[in-house]
Amino acid sequence: MMSKVKGKDTAPELKLRKALWAAGLRYRKNYGPHRIDIAFPGRKIAVFVDGCFWHGCPMHGTIPETNKEYWIPKLERNKQRDQERTAALKAEGWIVIRVWEHEVRSPQDIIMSIQRTISGRMH
Repeated sequence: MMSKVKGKDTAPELKLRKALWAAGLRYRKNYGPHRIDIAFPGRKIAVFVDGCFWHGCPMHGTIPETNKEYWIPKLERNKQRDQERTAALKAEGWIVIRVWEHEVRSPQDIIMSIQRTISGRMH
């Protein structure tokens, strides 16, 4: 199973990127040392698309019944790493937007939020 896990260019990321591009928003993907999923470097806006399983979505994240002694620390570490990345980016002056995989099914609200954030950061 682990060999099939994609760390970048996941289906939700691709869907959101396609919608952002169609809305005229230009971005960088898998950007910088923090591997930002979708970055607007000129405005210091970072967007992460978090998979519901891998990042512990409160609505859809579940722990597999088998091998819990492996999965519980693994998934907790993922959440901890997300918090560390968010804190590091904020300390560097970035605005961090995290969206859940299930939210990307209808990306228009996400796009509007990103557009508002970009507008608020215009120099």
